[in-house]
Amino acid sequence: MSETPAPAAPRPQPRNPLHGVTLEAIVTALAGHYGWPRLSELVPIRCFTLDPSVGSSLKFLRKTPWAREKVESLYLFMLREQRREQQQQQP
Repeated sequence: MSETPAPAAPRPQPRNPLHGVTLEAIVTALAGHYGWPRLSELVPIRCFTLDPSVGSSLKFLRKTPWAREKVESLYLFMLREQRREQQQQQP
């Protein structure tokens, strides 16, 4: 009888801002920051323009890699913008 090795523990990714962030958290943060109308302008996909919701967006983004990449890129851009704003407000 051969034993299958235990799966390796995921390696920590301290420099990856997407590590540990769910797609639901990303969509929720973007919708909260930009609002659905602006979000649909920045990433023009139907799930953001036609009766937008987090649930419908997740369903579409999980099946559509190119759209998910755009949303993740916009999320990273939003994080950079927020960091810049915080740094400018500090004396």
